[in-house]
Amino acid sequence: MKFLRSALAFLALLPSAFAAFGVTTSGSNMIVDSGAGLVTTINTANGDITSMTFNGKQLQDASEHTQLSSGLGSATVTSSVANNIAKITISTSTITHYYIVQSGVNTLFIGTFASAEPTVGELRFIARLLKSSVPNGVVASEINGGTAIEGSDVFLLNGQTRSKFYSSVPFIRDQVHGVTGSGVGVFMIIPGVGYESSSGGPFFRDIDNQGSAQQELYFYMNSGHEQTESYRTGFFGPYAMAVTTGAAPSANLNTTFMDSLGLQGYVPASGRGTVTGTATCIIDMLFLTLALQVPTPGRWLELRLRWLILEDTHEAWNLSAPVSTVTLYQGELEAGTGSVTVTAGRTSTVTLTSSLSVPSVIWRIGTVDGTPAGFLNADKIETMHPSDTRMSSWGPVTFTVGSSAASSFPMAQFKAVNNPTTIKWTATSSQIGARTLRIRTTEAFAGGRPQITVNSFTSAAPAAPPTVDSRGVTRGTWRGLNQVYDFAIPAGTLTASTNTIQINTISGSAGDVFLSPNFVYDSVELF
Repeated sequence: MKFLRSALAFLALLPSAFAAFGVTTSGSNMIVDSGAGLVTTINTANGDITSMTFNGKQLQDASEHTQLSSGLGSATVTSSVANNIAKITISTSTITHYYIVQSGVNTLFIGTFASAEPTVGELRFIARLLKSSVPNGVVASEINGGTAIEGSDVFLLNGQTRSKFYSSVPFIRDQVHGVTGSGVGVFMIIPGVGYESSSGGPFFRDIDNQGSAQQELYFYMNSGHEQTESYRTGFFGPYAMAVTTGAAPSANLNTTFMDSLGLQGYVPASGRGTVTGTATCIIDMLFLTLALQVPTPGRWLELRLRWLILEDTHEAWNLSAPVSTVTLYQGELEAGTGSVTVTAGRTSTVTLTSSLSVPSVIWRIGTVDGTPAGFLNADKIETMHPSDTRMSSWGPVTFTVGSSAASSFPMAQFKAVNNPTTIKWTATSSQIGARTLRIRTTEAFAGGRPQITVNSFTSAAPAAPPTVDSRGVTRGTWRGLNQVYDFAIPAGTLTASTNTIQINTISGSAGDVFLSPNFVYDSVELF
């Protein structure tokens, strides 16, 4: 009898893993039980997740809720349960947001249809979690207790710069990210198809995590963070928030069961075709990426993207769009375009040839790949502010062709910090005469662009680059709008001895320190 009482007491203490799968409603609370330990409570007035428990442990922060954008304000929330699948539909006049739970699976499968950008904030999913339950996030984005040093989003904490932007990873590599605690982990899973409608392209990066008084976990679909193209609308996803006992889940998210759920804007496998692609005339040693884009006539109403790092010259995609513009990237630099017609259930082929102009040069600093990789501080900029004491001194730098390492050349040049960059070069008699200095950049801030002085010659000032209304490099990214500046050096300027080339950052704007006009280098070539 004593054993029986002990057994009953033990069973009473077990978490709700043995509770029945399904959906119940109590007042303004819609409670979704996976039947395997995850219980999610949704407010039926606005679609916010107000509670999320896993094996009895509360994961949801009580002060703010898990929600789309900054909350939808009000919404119509309905549910249906069939074939061991619970579908929660949250609707406004422009948004239809879905949470889908399979019986016995501790994952919220999510899809978001947007016919317009939300008026209440950027198009993002944000889980605001209880810090005591999941304290471990991205160290570079842990700001709790820090002091703001730039805007309200870059902080100094224990002598290190921190920002939610420093948690970002390029979309093409960002399939799983999450936060953990004792016996629990909460992870966003975004398979390749989940980015089909996201704006920015394969190398765009956006916030994944911020550790403040709560633990914030994100999936950004549209934002104004160094945005290089218009927002897109349509179906975003499928994506998911998986709850585990701590281990990261697989990026191979099986969403085939969603094909029959009638989700607005969702394209099932039966509506997709296959595309194979071949790329030629490539630069050795650079990885290749193909991006497919489909404009709806008249405006970018719905855009389908699929990205693929080519391991070979021939790979395949599953695509839903009819006519696609295909862009070939070498590294992160656009190198060619083509088009292909996609038909559901059939295979189409596209062949791309790189048209990237890479001349035979006298010398080159850096690699023509659309990134500042290999340059001074490029290995740190994604997770630190340029002012961070862990950064190497920005200069101004004097670089000597033939003896200086590329790692001493600055990845970014700020008008108020390291202006100018000086290049010393000793030419032979066969190398002088009329020449061209080409400077490639990956992004610019406040109209920053290069102007050169070669010995006694000063070039004309180039036109200002296209405007991107956002901070860039101080937010941890070099991904902007690539520009090429060709400067003609007249005959008689260069000498068969030591030549001095100065690159100055110019702009009609001004700013303090690292928020002064600036640009990021891709490469510098003389030919």
